[in-house]
Amino acid sequence: MRNQYFQVIGIIIILSFHNELEAQTAATQRDLGHYAQTLTEQKVQYDPSYFSIPYPNGDVPAGKGVCTDVVIRAYRLLGIDLQREVHEDMKAHFNQYPTLWGLKRPDSNIDHRRVPNLMVYFKRKNASLPITRNEADYKPGDIVCWNLGGSLTHIGIVSHKKSNDGKRYLLVHNIGAGQVLSDCLFSYEIIGHYRYKT
Repeated sequence: MRNQYFQVIGIIIILSFHNELEAQTAATQRDLGHYAQTLTEQKVQYDPSYFSIPYPNGDVPAGKGVCTDVVIRAYRLLGIDLQREVHEDMKAHFNQYPTLWGLKRPDSNIDHRRVPNLMVYFKRKNASLPITRNEADYKPGDIVCWNLGGSLTHIGIVSHKKSNDGKRYLLVHNIGAGQVLSDCLFSYEIIGHYRYKT
């Protein structure tokens, strides 16, 4: 009887811990969606130029950026430095990352600013979620990647704000007009869906 009592207590503790972790993850996702939305208040010009930036916690000049910089800046507001995270993972597992740019070694100035690299990183960190046509599957704070055609890829973050018809959340992204909110979830072919927390 005493053993059964301790087994029940152990199960309760494990369930409680699991529920707490789920609640923390949900809170982090909500925060990420919120932080992404605040980025739309900043005036940013689309600029895909290569910049030499500090490491870690480096950023391209204020007022400049591309789609990946939306993701990087939102995570930085959570205290997560994707520049460092991606760079460290690429140093340890360089052969698992795309070779589209002909690099022989990681480059902390640019690697985290490339959509295919972020996709590999999120997948390696078990952050992948199913790709569906169901709006309800895409929650605030989720990362969505698209193929725009050919080899052009794009990335954005699901916000808290709903579309005019109330069916889906808007995305924060930068596709050329700066960091904006738009109803574009299914505008392009989705090739990645992630929920990442370190």
